[in-house]
Amino acid sequence: MRFRQVHLDFHTSEAIEGIGSRFSKRQFQEMLQLGHVDSITVFAKCHHGWAYHPTTANEMHPQLSFDLLGAQIEAAHEIGVKTPVYLSAGLDEKLARRHPEWLIRDSHEKLSWSPDFLTPGYHQFCMNTPYLDILAAQVREVVAHYEADGIFLDIVGVRECYCQSCVAEIRKRGSDPRNLEDMRALWEETYLRYAKTMDDAVHAIKPGLPVFHNGGHVKRGRRDLAKLNTHLELESLPTGGWGYDHFPLSARYAQGLGMDFLGMTGKFHTSWGEFGGYKHPNALKYETALSLANGARISIGDQLHPAGMMDPATYALIGEAYREVEAKEAWCRDVTSVADVALLSAEASGDPGPAAQQADAGAVRILLEGHYLFDVVDAESDLSSYQVVILPDVISIDEPLKAKLAAHTAKGGKILATGRSGLSPDGSRFELDFGAKPLKVSAFKPSYFRPDFELPSLRNASFVIYADGQDIELDTNGIKLGRRENSYFNRDLFTFCSHQHTPTDMRDAGPGMVEGPAGIYAAWNLFEDYALKGSLPVKEILHYALDRLLESKTVSANLPAQGVTTLQAQPSGNRWVHHLLYASPVRRGQNVEVIEDLPVLSGIEATVAVPEPVREVYLAPQGTPLSFRQENGCVRYALPPWSCHQMVVLQF
Repeated sequence: MRFRQVHLDFHTSEAIEGIGSRFSKRQFQEMLQLGHVDSITVFAKCHHGWAYHPTTANEMHPQLSFDLLGAQIEAAHEIGVKTPVYLSAGLDEKLARRHPEWLIRDSHEKLSWSPDFLTPGYHQFCMNTPYLDILAAQVREVVAHYEADGIFLDIVGVRECYCQSCVAEIRKRGSDPRNLEDMRALWEETYLRYAKTMDDAVHAIKPGLPVFHNGGHVKRGRRDLAKLNTHLELESLPTGGWGYDHFPLSARYAQGLGMDFLGMTGKFHTSWGEFGGYKHPNALKYETALSLANGARISIGDQLHPAGMMDPATYALIGEAYREVEAKEAWCRDVTSVADVALLSAEASGDPGPAAQQADAGAVRILLEGHYLFDVVDAESDLSSYQVVILPDVISIDEPLKAKLAAHTAKGGKILATGRSGLSPDGSRFELDFGAKPLKVSAFKPSYFRPDFELPSLRNASFVIYADGQDIELDTNGIKLGRRENSYFNRDLFTFCSHQHTPTDMRDAGPGMVEGPAGIYAAWNLFEDYALKGSLPVKEILHYALDRLLESKTVSANLPAQGVTTLQAQPSGNRWVHHLLYASPVRRGQNVEVIEDLPVLSGIEATVAVPEPVREVYLAPQGTPLSFRQENGCVRYALPPWSCHQMVVLQF
């Protein structure tokens, strides 16, 4: 799997003339070389439904006069660049207008994506219709006739659908479309049948050819769906709505699945479909480095002009980032994560709601800003290598998870749980021994926490917690780490105070954070609170809890809060690679996160606990040796001034 990929969108209207008329083999090759690109995903079929090659399974774009797909593959292969081939699977606007009865509909007969046929946009197909056979024929044609280096199928996944094909199928089975459980089973079966049909279409002709089904998100906890792919492509355009926290959350889960994966960003200022938009070169440098630091290859999204010429400004921009990636690749191949903390994903626990998403997002921010080494895991993951497992906010404990966590704590591991996490499904008891007993869901929101410890940045106080909480009492073997305080009353029509909420009544309402044999429990949805409010006290409270539970941190570095650090083991080179990154996104326009400046950091020092003696420490890719001290199982070194991304190699 190549490191320096481009995803070349080409969704092109039939109303535009001269499609591909300015395509030049030489110019195409020159731009790939300018961009230091070693793989480019090219289009066989777009969302408009048109093919970009001669076809009997589809219709060639009416304004295209030659085999553009074949010309691109030939040009790229001639200079050693791979060419995965893209087909729009879920969208086909040409066919949607001919067969609207094959489109996904919700229970109110509303269409998916564009709401009607008088609004510009696309409409999504149900795979439980004859459309599936048409798509399979299109895929077979491409695989049989072209030297594709992979197949990328877009806009697919388990979809809720009440089209008449799905309604007829569920009634044929003796059920009813109002039976949600049976409908969900049908939607799962529909996607599995789609995936098997595509797999057969590809691998019956070319066994082993890479295939990826893109749904925009790899669901944590759905390993069965992930394994339908030969590899994973994590779509995460920071400026396109994903933000800079999204990719680390996805990547820290994907690396643990043992599959090749890449991070997909874009060259756009905003997101897909933007012509004439460019992000700062420093942003791409940071985003590509973030992929490397998380064990991923990289894909950068671009969109080809309808006339078929590649944009020099885009490939100069991409080249600035990929020139650096090319120099770093040798230290980033075949790596595995080294981590102290396992974040058990709230999404993977089976809760698809916004509270779970916020719990995961807040937890990742807490871990990144505290410079902890962490992986995101699900209930199937092996926990034996982690010192601490985090249960964020919403994870109730069933019997299989209880047994897994009990085995973890029996070997000395610790748990950090918040909110409803750690409770039995009915909320009546803790399934882990935190030295506390649950009473009831707190009636007060917000409420307050007065810790029994000092925060690094603030004097002790009663700190507001906006999220839902639990009332608990201390058990005989518990240690109270701070108390809950309630407000005088909740904000209501005849009981309100000031502009936002009522202050604390300053009375002890029971423990707010406790420590027991299993670990530490905090009685609020603190990770959701941090995701939504970004409170400094909440961050420092959680960092205190983590530091108290960790026997030792494998890596300690004095990075600023926005710094990122990871540690990747490379067994083939008998070395660890310590990644340090720093950039500070700022908000521009309406919630667009932008990176422009990459300040130089100096005075950064790191300590790494190592399992065996280290022979040398050096900067990569520069090769500059670093002086280091090795004592008590730790290696200590200071970095010279650096910006954006620096790798430090610990050679055993």
